[in-house]
Amino acid sequence: MIASQKPGGPDRELNFLDGQMLIAMPTMRDEQFARTLIYLCAHSAEGAMGIVVNQPASHIDFTDLLVQLDVIPSAERILLPKSAGTVKVLRGGPVETGRGFVLHSADYFVENSTLPIDDGICLTATLDILKAIAGGRGPSSAVLALGYAGWAPGQLETEIQANGWLHCPADAELVFGASVESKYDLALRKLGIDPGMLSSDAGHA
Repeated sequence: MIASQKPGGPDRELNFLDGQMLIAMPTMRDEQFARTLIYLCAHSAEGAMGIVVNQPASHIDFTDLLVQLDVIPSAERILLPKSAGTVKVLRGGPVETGRGFVLHSADYFVENSTLPIDDGICLTATLDILKAIAGGRGPSSAVLALGYAGWAPGQLETEIQANGWLHCPADAELVFGASVESKYDLALRKLGIDPGMLSSDAGHA
């Protein structure tokens, strides 16, 4: 049983990281998280949930997905607004890979469906947002992730203490940036770290 938390009490020292970016260290032992950058959507004493934002989904784009999910008929692809063509499809993590999660700017919000996270970034996991994007009524910035990453209570804290992860503040470029593959190095530079100096051999004199 988790002890009740009191505002300003000792539990505040846990520094929950929701709204931050997790940056996998080169020493990360889990291959599926090697060189990943994860936007942490939720983090509490009950565990954590995040979306990998720097691994493109292979062999599928956003318009293909809209057709597969019956959001639009195939014949209406050419009618999609230009903004729909810029939505990146990502491999969001190993959990529930058949489910889509949309990280997006706060200019789109649906009561009881959209979760505001931090600094103008929200999460919506219903078909409503896909229909809105297809109809030109969606958010100004969005990425669609297939699946997510999850941690049991205390698991993420243990991995951070074991030097599995660094973390830095999130921003729109790290979450929504068009150059998906460059996000990892960009996040390291935000911490003042030269990616070329960080390797799995780090720590040798």
